[in-house]
Amino acid sequence: MHIYAFGSVCRGDVSADSDVDLLAIVEGDDSRFDPNVYSIYSYKRIQELWEEGNPFAWHLWQESRLLFSPDNNDYLKALGSPKPYRHCVRDCEKFLALFCEGYNSAVSEKTSKIFDLSTIYLSIRNLASCFSLGVGHRPNFSRNSALCLGTRSLRLPVDSYRVLERARILCTRGQGENIMEKEINTTVQRLHEVREWMNNLIDEAKKYERIQ
Repeated sequence: MHIYAFGSVCRGDVSADSDVDLLAIVEGDDSRFDPNVYSIYSYKRIQELWEEGNPFAWHLWQESRLLFSPDNNDYLKALGSPKPYRHCVRDCEKFLALFCEGYNSAVSEKTSKIFDLSTIYLSIRNLASCFSLGVGHRPNFSRNSALCLGTRSLRLPVDSYRVLERARILCTRGQGENIMEKEINTTVQRLHEVREWMNNLIDEAKKYERIQ
């Protein structure tokens, strides 16, 4: 088995509400690893991600640190860099669809707005990361990836972006500052801007793919 840390603790941008992302690469089932604590992958699946040029493979390649291996060899580094990422448009469209799901639910007045905003935040962050890897020159897998695209960054008021981020933390960890109804309503009113930003990035990604 091989155990790695990855994400913010390896980037060096740890904050008070950061967690530590852990990866366990194992052969077969291994009951020692709790899936609520570790991202658990087989060696075969990791190799497949590398061959696909999957964004998670690039994330690990750029931002992982070996914590344990039986022979002190770094398995991921030995794989070499992943294959080029070829599915930017497909993946961005998938996250746009996820955003639309969350948006439609948020304006329906029928469901938990915190859950909807958490889903929306996830779609924004992941679409931006995929775009940065597929089109940009500096892949960014941080929680603020949407704010780190230079002239293509999301132009959402910081307060509204932080509401989305707080919603994600509340949903995934059950902790953090409560979000007031006024904050939720203000953020929901700005979500049409996010959808337009996403569509613009996808249009740019399509143009980029056509000239490759």
